[in-house]
Amino acid sequence: MSKVSRFEDLIAWQKARTLTCAIYEVTRRGAFAQDYGLAGQIQRAAVSVMSNIAEGFERGSQKDFQRFLLIAKASCGEVRSQLYVALDIGYISQEEFDRLFRLASETSRVITGLRASIGRNQQVDW
Repeated sequence: MSKVSRFEDLIAWQKARTLTCAIYEVTRRGAFAQDYGLAGQIQRAAVSVMSNIAEGFERGSQKDFQRFLLIAKASCGEVRSQLYVALDIGYISQEEFDRLFRLASETSRVITGLRASIGRNQQVDW
């Protein structure tokens, strides 16, 4: 397996970036854009995913990286939970919910795989 020297090269971070952009896209439209509380919270949760991946990577220790990946994974769960709220109150359609939920779930799975890979000491080279 090839070594990764920048967090930007991590598939988990790339997926988190895609998730963040998608969340910002939907929260800028219609009634969602007017709900500053929910829109801001789901945006912060999405940003937290990619930020924690980057911060953990940059710390340069496997233990820290594992811990920050766990926080990033938890933020994915927060995004998924808030998507239910957005769906239930009519801010997003079922189709948008399904797309965003899949993206958040996939991001979470990739983070889980990265954590396992780090545990085997195969993925990252500081």
